[in-house]
Amino acid sequence: MLHLLYILAFTFLAFVAVGNLIRNLLHFSQESSRYRPANQQTPDFSTPNRTARIPHPELFDENGQAIGEPLLVMRSISVEDARQQLDALYNASPSANRDLTDEDGTPPNTGWQQ
Repeated sequence: MLHLLYILAFTFLAFVAVGNLIRNLLHFSQESSRYRPANQQTPDFSTPNRTARIPHPELFDENGQAIGEPLLVMRSISVEDARQQLDALYNASPSANRDLTDEDGTPPNTGWQQ
């Protein structure tokens, strides 16, 4: 009898969760359609519109035109190039100017050398 009660309780909870999911999806779809007019696929930043959201200033170039390219472009580098760049940054830092030596006079092993 207790098993049947558990099955009924979890079935009820599953229906409540699915109903809540469907209501949230409908609500979000209505909210997103509110910000984009049906006749306009891409936002037009040249005409002021009080209902449209104002884009972030970094989305404009020096002339005030909206940019249509990615803001971050990353290139792939090898592990050795990354190590060389990190070593160059470390050697250029103010803490690299200190004379770091062990008690026997040898530089400490940082794990970067092979």
